[in-house]
Amino acid sequence: MVFFLIVVICKKFEISCPDDDAWIISETIINSTFTPPTTLIPDAALNTTDGSCRPHYFIFNSQTVYAVPILTFSFVCHPAILPIYEELKDRSRKRMMNVSKISFFAMFLMYLLAALFGYLTFYERVESELLHTYSSVLGTDILLLVVRLAVLVAVTLTVPVVIFPIRGSLTQLLCPAKDFSWLRHSVITVSILAFTNLLVIFVPTIRDIFGFIGASAAAMLIFILPSAFYIKLVKKESMKSVQKIGAMLFLLSGIVVMIGSMALIVLDWVHNAHGGGH
Repeated sequence: MVFFLIVVICKKFEISCPDDDAWIISETIINSTFTPPTTLIPDAALNTTDGSCRPHYFIFNSQTVYAVPILTFSFVCHPAILPIYEELKDRSRKRMMNVSKISFFAMFLMYLLAALFGYLTFYERVESELLHTYSSVLGTDILLLVVRLAVLVAVTLTVPVVIFPIRGSLTQLLCPAKDFSWLRHSVITVSILAFTNLLVIFVPTIRDIFGFIGASAAAMLIFILPSAFYIKLVKKESMKSVQKIGAMLFLLSGIVVMIGSMALIVLDWVHNAHGGGH
């Protein structure tokens, strides 16, 4: 993520805002041929005087509904909590809280800077997949290829860590009383990988996956379940206490975010399907 952020910041000062002609030419080259496109680096002469190269501080459209679910999904790290706690030296609850706070702040800062500089590079032309936007303008760029390779390696190495809790949960749900079986272990693993590959192949953009998961599972993990557990398990606090009232409000806000975001995302899918967007 640090390397990705450095490249995004550097490219902001390398690429001036592309005008419509340069953008159309670049898209035509990429979409109409199978050969690597010619590198197109707009210079200062390509800057336009219209509003396309000016930042908009607030934008409300059909894509805005994806913002909250994607942000929610970005900070879901629950499967990694227990392994990290096991690796801590002199582990304690306070030490784990400090690690969590530092990690969340570091990731928030990197996400914020990457999104900010990515938007300030392409403005209203930025796509849901930022690396694809760079390819549309720069064509074949060695540094971007290295970034893609780094992202590929990072995702590949993350898969086993993510599959482990998923496979364990499915095993507990489906076969709680049975002994370990390599056949069942392999079938569950292959099924998870096959389902993931099908999503990658058939879902139009990663934004749709992040948006839906963020609105459903991530909202449950961040808003709903922690609040519900606190309300149910903490008996020493009355329902009229500030803590319980805050937990109840947090629970209700999570339900509103989940139902509202999922409904608007599905409506956006239906609208795009009828309009030929997908």
